[in-house]
Amino acid sequence: MPSEQLDVVIVGAGFAGIGAAIQLKRLGFRDFVLLDREDDLGGTWYVNHYPGLAVDVPTTTYSYFFEPNPNWSRLFSTGTEIKKYADDVADKYDVRRHIRFNTTVESARWDEDASLWRVALAGGDTLSARYLITATGFLSQPRLPDIKGIADFAGKIVHTTEWDDNYNPAGERVAVIGTGATAVQLIPELAKSAADLTVYQRTPIWVAPKLDFHFSDRAKRLFSRLPWTQRAIRAITDTIYELMINVGVVHYNVPLFRRLNISAMDLCKINQFLQIRDKELRRRLTPDYDIGCKRPTFSNSYFRTFTKPHVHLQSDGIDHIATDGIVNSDGTKTVIDTLVLATGFDLWEANFPAIEVVGRQGRNLGKWWRETRFQAYQGVSMPYFPNYLSLASPYAFLGLNFFNTMEYQMRLMDRLFGEVKRRGASTFEVTEEANTAYLDRMTELLGDSLWTLGNCASSRSYYFNPKGEPSLLRPMSTQDAIEEASEFPLSDYRIA
Repeated sequence: MPSEQLDVVIVGAGFAGIGAAIQLKRLGFRDFVLLDREDDLGGTWYVNHYPGLAVDVPTTTYSYFFEPNPNWSRLFSTGTEIKKYADDVADKYDVRRHIRFNTTVESARWDEDASLWRVALAGGDTLSARYLITATGFLSQPRLPDIKGIADFAGKIVHTTEWDDNYNPAGERVAVIGTGATAVQLIPELAKSAADLTVYQRTPIWVAPKLDFHFSDRAKRLFSRLPWTQRAIRAITDTIYELMINVGVVHYNVPLFRRLNISAMDLCKINQFLQIRDKELRRRLTPDYDIGCKRPTFSNSYFRTFTKPHVHLQSDGIDHIATDGIVNSDGTKTVIDTLVLATGFDLWEANFPAIEVVGRQGRNLGKWWRETRFQAYQGVSMPYFPNYLSLASPYAFLGLNFFNTMEYQMRLMDRLFGEVKRRGASTFEVTEEANTAYLDRMTELLGDSLWTLGNCASSRSYYFNPKGEPSLLRPMSTQDAIEEASEFPLSDYRIA
């Protein structure tokens, strides 16, 4: 049976896939699809809907630059509002009609004879496409903890990515495994009604105060009538976050900047001290790694939650899980009714890449990355993978804001596809020389960063790949990344 042939296949209908689709439309592409395994768009903002879900970047910054939203209810908006924003943008740019939901992509293979990507779907169907874009995001594959006996637990188990909206913790004995950004939002909500809540912490997290506030109806009307006013606020929040990542992390070799990083840790400690007076509890909740080694977060209620008499911090480890609870490393047992897994995402093993991708001469992308080094030119391209852009790759993620990443990637798409179209060409592929030079430059830039010079050994951060290299993040400012995406030498690609 012949496969359906398209110009472009985009894998993933989250914000990256939607942004890629918008850019393709601007370039004149019409015959393309977005494939998503879920039954609605939004990616992680559709999958996640646990209590307390909110963005941890100001929504003035956490949005497409070209599509400001005047209707945010507050500076740090809820997950529901972020999902609605995704819906509204997709509808405005007529992206939804290109999306095929409930469609799982298993693999993609480059057909050298036909110069096409053959995309295999679950169920046996195959699509053919001139170009392939994987927009699977960095947080798409849930991590399940490998704890002895977890399958024997007789109570309820729920992972935060598969939250049961009908679940009511009122009167229950609940245990939460994990203290990352998700847990920081969820734990205070569970504590409001659970009879007993035990939090199992492996690695503490830096938590800064959250300077959140509502936008009044008058402010919303002002943003709508005079969009530049909202852009002015964005300029402020963008600048703050750029300073956080570039001053405190990327240029950690500068003594003054290192002092500012220490000041950020002091701010988190003050936030903790104002909420917890128990010195021993503060010690257990304080990280022993530098802020920025892993993603910090913001909350005004997380620390205070641990002062409640029915909330307990368990930081001594788990021996195994029994049918009725958790047996701690010291031999004691915590009897529970529900086990909540706030264990995050399997970023490197299951997400790089999220599907099997095989390029020219049978090069398997995942195998190649693991046998050599995790690498991607401009965070999107690899040699031996023609007509392919991976939007969730090594050195792709920019700072603390995913939309800044999407901004430079859309610029790169515009320049690259525009040149292919101008030449009347049919293929593009980054050269090995350009890829190697880019990897060398990223390695050199990372040498000045917190991730190389700081105390990160105990952070267990997903910024670091299994070999210990901090190859997730792109060590430069947003402005530099956008300029590179707009001006990179076209000779770095073989266009034919």
